[in-house]
Amino acid sequence: MARHYRYISADGHFESPPEQWTHRVPKQYRDRAPRRIRLPNGHDGLLIEGSRLIYGGTSLYGGRAPENFDSTIMDFDQTPGCGSAEQRLREQDEDGIDAEVLFALDVRNAAIRDKSALIAIVHGFNQYMAEEYCAVDRDRLIGAAVLPNVGAEEDIAEMESCKRLGFKVAWLRTYPSGKSYPTPEDDRFWAAALDLDISLVVHTSFPAHVGSRETPLFKYPREPEGEQRPPTDFVQRLARQGPFHTGSVEASQLVVSGVFDRFPKLQIYWAENNVGWLPYFYEQMDHEYSVNRFWAERHLGLAKLKRLPSEYLREHAYWGFFEDHVGVRLRHEVGVDRMMWSTDFPHVVTRWPQSLKFLESQMRGVPEDERRKMVALNAVKFFRLDHNPDPAEQK
Repeated sequence: MARHYRYISADGHFESPPEQWTHRVPKQYRDRAPRRIRLPNGHDGLLIEGSRLIYGGTSLYGGRAPENFDSTIMDFDQTPGCGSAEQRLREQDEDGIDAEVLFALDVRNAAIRDKSALIAIVHGFNQYMAEEYCAVDRDRLIGAAVLPNVGAEEDIAEMESCKRLGFKVAWLRTYPSGKSYPTPEDDRFWAAALDLDISLVVHTSFPAHVGSRETPLFKYPREPEGEQRPPTDFVQRLARQGPFHTGSVEASQLVVSGVFDRFPKLQIYWAENNVGWLPYFYEQMDHEYSVNRFWAERHLGLAKLKRLPSEYLREHAYWGFFEDHVGVRLRHEVGVDRMMWSTDFPHVVTRWPQSLKFLESQMRGVPEDERRKMVALNAVKFFRLDHNPDPAEQK
């Protein structure tokens, strides 16, 4: 039965302790999955293969008062947002929201070089989320499937499995090929995602943003050597117009690669980036493209784009915001149809359990039809949710 959605957080986080899901990982790989330990001070620590001990951070904030929060302490059992699915639904009710899209940040561990182990851990988590956690209420607990990102075929196989499990969303941590820039191999994945009708999400950005000769941001059709190689990176010139870790790099890479020309129905959501910077980014990336494309065509073999970079993003990109008064004021420059509100619960920027109170302060003067789009209807459309509209939405 369709649900009437008033408020959807398009970016929340699954932060429950790993033992809640690692029983779904095959036994031979279970010791390579994340593990909670008890520290001498009585608080929690996380052991993740290839990483230093995690004993704190800002992920387990859970609505504490800022003056009382201690980033050197982790305590799963005493932090809202870190419990069972039933607890999560009660926390949604307390916050006044109807549903969340949930990301699990510590599942895909790039330090695990054994492809079989990594895929098994990822698949075990996805099975748990679909069959145990989200199954408690699939309309309200909208899990983002984790992909291994070790090759397009492996990602397609996991995405197909996740579709059968009932997932509506797949989350990219890097390009499907496993590289930090688009490759022709990725096209098989984009085509499969469209065929499966799976929504694709980048959470903030991909981990590595460099753009040097040693760690490139793009594989150009021509790669001149020595003094024939331009000393500036073309994609980086476009991407640097946006703040670091906001999706500007991936957005620029995808535009320059021509993926939106090859897949005109492809839509991608960049979560948790806020949006006030986008009008400036769009203007400046167009300017950078207009004055730099000629040497990029000559030296790097890049074909001229059919449209300006910003035109592709206005049509193919969605963006998430949590608390962005400037972005809401600039919503018509960003695109009201392209903005999705979120609470980021239980991470440190969350206002839980008063999210709606702080949302109201952003939405003063915003017409009701535009507000509904940003807080629910854009998410309904992008994530293909079964929504029962009220009469005002049908006008």
